[in-house]
Amino acid sequence: MDFNTIVKELATEMKTFTEIKYRDIQINGIAYDSRKVREGYLFIAIKGVQTDGHRFIDEAIRQGATVIIGENDISLADIPYIKVENARRALAILSDRFYHSPSMNKFIIGITGTNGKTTTSYLLKHVLEQADVSCTMIGSIQNSVNGKIYPSMNTTPDPLELNQLLYESRDEVVIMEVSSHALKQCRVDGILFDVALFTNLSHDHLDYHASMEEYFNVKKLLFDKLKTDGKAVVNSDDSYGEQLLEILFEKGVASFTVGKTKRSDIRFTSLNESQQRMKLHDGGNFLEVDTKLPGTHNFYNMAMAYITAKIVGVAPETIAAALASFTGLPGRFQQIKSGGVTCVIDYAHTPDAVFHCLQAVRQAGAGRLNHIFGWRGGRDETKRSEMLSISAEISDNYTLTLDDLNGVAQEKMISDLEKLQSEYGMSNGTIIPDRTIAIMKAIEHAAPGDWIVITGKGNEEYQQDFYLDSKSDEETVTYCFNNLVIEGEEE
Repeated sequence: MDFNTIVKELATEMKTFTEIKYRDIQINGIAYDSRKVREGYLFIAIKGVQTDGHRFIDEAIRQGATVIIGENDISLADIPYIKVENARRALAILSDRFYHSPSMNKFIIGITGTNGKTTTSYLLKHVLEQADVSCTMIGSIQNSVNGKIYPSMNTTPDPLELNQLLYESRDEVVIMEVSSHALKQCRVDGILFDVALFTNLSHDHLDYHASMEEYFNVKKLLFDKLKTDGKAVVNSDDSYGEQLLEILFEKGVASFTVGKTKRSDIRFTSLNESQQRMKLHDGGNFLEVDTKLPGTHNFYNMAMAYITAKIVGVAPETIAAALASFTGLPGRFQQIKSGGVTCVIDYAHTPDAVFHCLQAVRQAGAGRLNHIFGWRGGRDETKRSEMLSISAEISDNYTLTLDDLNGVAQEKMISDLEKLQSEYGMSNGTIIPDRTIAIMKAIEHAAPGDWIVITGKGNEEYQQDFYLDSKSDEETVTYCFNNLVIEGEEE
């Protein structure tokens, strides 16, 4: 990439730039972290939450940067400086161009919404691969490209990593979780999607978004990034989904709906009380699916995967068979059983997700239901009382415990738990700050037929030390099942 190309690509963003005498500069790479700058790199100074990239411009130049982009009024003596209104968007645009606009040569599927993004992406990947369609998957658990697994630091990577993954992908289809943070921070700007999915929208991230309305307005940005013939798949039972459909209709975007009502393009009904057998109505045709994922919320996920796979070109019968063979994924309604006791580990961290998770356990025939959960420090506090009320109503017993502290003092988090328990709690709740002890005590006092639901962390590892030397909820549950005697179980 040369300097003239940079100027052209950023023409709509630029405020000023240095003399055109720099036109012969060739760009060997792009970085927004000065420590990653090499000779001939372009450095983009981004104002972050904790640090301001403009402070590291001199360091970037010492490292070999030959072009600087930023948002401040700066004059550099020896190298060109381009001032833009939005450095994050500049990073996304230039990352896309540097890697030769890789989304234009791929079939890209983007999934957004509060809940269900990860499960739907895994379902869709499983269905497509059962139909011999190779898939790249980019999401919150891991990134998978050309059959190789890469660690995932964010639900949606930064633009440089994202475009590099797309450029390196030789798979036929790319499935991507697209978070509201990614959309607001312009991480997917420049990428065009063939299909965009909207799972739902419920109370979450109001520590980052000013209101639910802003949250929705950010989510719907994904649908502005569809290719000319791109298609939308929308949960029409969701009130925000209905709003989105009206907008898409006005824009003339081809849209497909899923839901429980007859007006939905793909409608589902439950065939048994445990919510593990469903019927998919596709126009005048229907298919029955025996699923290993209980709960109405998973019916939505499967219906969305069904219509998306059909858009890709997979036969309905093949899709239905693949949905039935899907066994789940780590940290999403993950079941571990021993001695007649079932532990469920789930990432649910919003009121809506907690409700559907606990409801699915009830529908699966739980005896006593013990719910263990907490909240992350420094995150949206407005959803906590609602989550507590839902748990107190559906569970037989609940235990408030610690999640990631995120820099908040442990004493402060415990005080918050006690305050919520005092204001909103019921008589069926208790507080055990140490997460591993909370799980251990629940398993110790469980009886055959009981279900213990542990929400909030899913497959993620602990960020602080607890009493047991385990790294995750799964490790804690496995240790307890292997080392404790369950009530009613013979020693």
